[in-house]
Amino acid sequence: MKLTVDAKKSVDISKDMYGLFFEDINYSLDGGLNAEMLENRNFEAMFVHGIRDNYQAVYDGGYAWSLYEDNGAGSYMRYDDREPLNNVNPHYLVFEGKGSNPSFKNKAYDGLYIKAGMRYFVSFYAKPVKGNKDVTVSIYKYGVRKAVEQVIVYDESWKKYEITLICDEDLDGADFVVSLGGEGVMCFDAFSMMPEDSVLNIFRRDLVEKLEALNPSFIRFPGGCVVEGNTLVNRYKWKDTIAPVEERAYNWNRWAVHGFTHLPNLAGPYAHYGQTLAVGFYEYFLLCEYLKAKPLPVMNVGLACQFMSSEIVKMDTVEFENYVQDTLDLIEFANGSTDTKWGSKRAQMGHTEPFGLEYLGVGNEQWETDYVKFYERYTKFEKRIHEKYPDIKIIGTSGPDVWGGGYFRAWEWAKEEYKKNNNFMYAMDEHYYVAPEWLYEHTHFYDEYDRDIKVFAGEYACHIRGLAGRMNCPKANNLGGAIAEAAFLTGIERNADVVVLASYAPLFARMGYTQWSPNLIWFDGKDSYGTPSYYVQQLFSLYRGDKTLSADLGLTKEEELKEKVFASAVATEDGNIIIKLVNGSDEDKAIEISSELFESGREATVIELSGEKDAVNSVGNLSVVPVEKENVIIDKYIAKKNSFSVIILK
Repeated sequence: MKLTVDAKKSVDISKDMYGLFFEDINYSLDGGLNAEMLENRNFEAMFVHGIRDNYQAVYDGGYAWSLYEDNGAGSYMRYDDREPLNNVNPHYLVFEGKGSNPSFKNKAYDGLYIKAGMRYFVSFYAKPVKGNKDVTVSIYKYGVRKAVEQVIVYDESWKKYEITLICDEDLDGADFVVSLGGEGVMCFDAFSMMPEDSVLNIFRRDLVEKLEALNPSFIRFPGGCVVEGNTLVNRYKWKDTIAPVEERAYNWNRWAVHGFTHLPNLAGPYAHYGQTLAVGFYEYFLLCEYLKAKPLPVMNVGLACQFMSSEIVKMDTVEFENYVQDTLDLIEFANGSTDTKWGSKRAQMGHTEPFGLEYLGVGNEQWETDYVKFYERYTKFEKRIHEKYPDIKIIGTSGPDVWGGGYFRAWEWAKEEYKKNNNFMYAMDEHYYVAPEWLYEHTHFYDEYDRDIKVFAGEYACHIRGLAGRMNCPKANNLGGAIAEAAFLTGIERNADVVVLASYAPLFARMGYTQWSPNLIWFDGKDSYGTPSYYVQQLFSLYRGDKTLSADLGLTKEEELKEKVFASAVATEDGNIIIKLVNGSDEDKAIEISSELFESGREATVIELSGEKDAVNSVGNLSVVPVEKENVIIDKYIAKKNSFSVIILK
């Protein structure tokens, strides 16, 4: 088999091609990227259950909190909302301590992971009611105290108290324990525990480092279905996320009802999954800035999730106007000068310079119906946005798939509108969660697309039958699926003049708390690891190039599918040539690589990802990682079975 590389068909590659899509699913944020270690820190948790158009959110403020062992027999925990710390999150704990050393603890997901010698910053609000005013905060393991600090709650009104805890040994599954020095009644709210190594005092370091290693050019946030909510009350409201952290209105997570059972209350296994919003839009913008990635926020157009609800906001109402205004205000928050209302709010939060918002998603995964009228909604948003901010690149949506009638109708509509207004839509967001066979069969999917409106491959992943769709299934991220994704990405790269943005989904999954599989990065309270798909994404992103080159295997589409060999090639501004070669077959393939762009016998650096199709990574066992080899003569390259190779000629 011969691969010929030349510059006959060359197009520019978007500088923003490869990025990230972040949605708070699988406990990705609270319990994940948010470095906050405590669960239900503000006593606002809800137990959520129900089905389409009939969801119930029942207050359950004591979730994740309990009395600690036998300390303080007869002690009692209750929750009140009279004379609160604030009226946005009004509930707080009233702890009635009895006996000796009355104590309570936080579940903290799977318990605290503590690093020896690291400082952990703990804060909380408290006010005494009667009795003992000494508060001790401790870390326990197997009933043994490992770290302790004490404060005296001296003010009769709500006051914030701060301490630092340090352990001299590593601990896993430890307890966060709060005690009174004796009998008394004390009110508590807004607990926090943050490690000193958090990024920007916000984000969990190892997870951010894994994002950084992907070299992302953009981050799409905050969803996803979270944008829409299962009800409009449940939707993501960005203005709620820029208040002081204690005053950001708690919201239940729409994924709390995923995987419900047919029990009387129709509750799923993660019915307490919530959003404290400690990471809000300001923090998302900071993360983008830290990673040198462009922000791509997605806005609600007055629709709850169409899969989960029939709820809409009518377009001839003041309420709908508020949705449009929220979008305009967000742009001002991101880009406005400090003498504007929302630009000054950004400055007050600590960022005087604009964030430089360039992209904006209008709608998540909407499709047209006579009832919903998404096309009209989008058009109203587009007109208002571009009247004030003509340079904003708006991302539309073709719905939840790329094969149904809604997908084809969305493209027909967008193309007609584009003829009248070439600023109508910068790119169409396309989503596909598909079998490996589909990815192999559609490596030429974008070959015949019109080049006017661009494409954002905004959510995609290989879904292997029997594994994908299951909760808590890391085996869904095997090498076979990743190789199929790599094959499809060669087609995206070859069509870089139409596909300008691409991101895998979902990004994160906390082990044991996962509603969806597969995912790019898995983690627990201590560790995290990248899947084979993670390394495919990383290699495409790190070696993306500036212009495409022709990479011709001399095969028909049918022969390509039979051989399961796929290739793309790019050139960089500094003269490097990068070839990406996928062998999805069960046998090694000898590939003769030739080009007028480099001489025969040329040595190259080769980075290879290979192994058995069902190989997976796990904590402490990274069996599928890229292997780099120098000085490889590539005239007759052997592409291993089930492999993805990046060949770099400098």
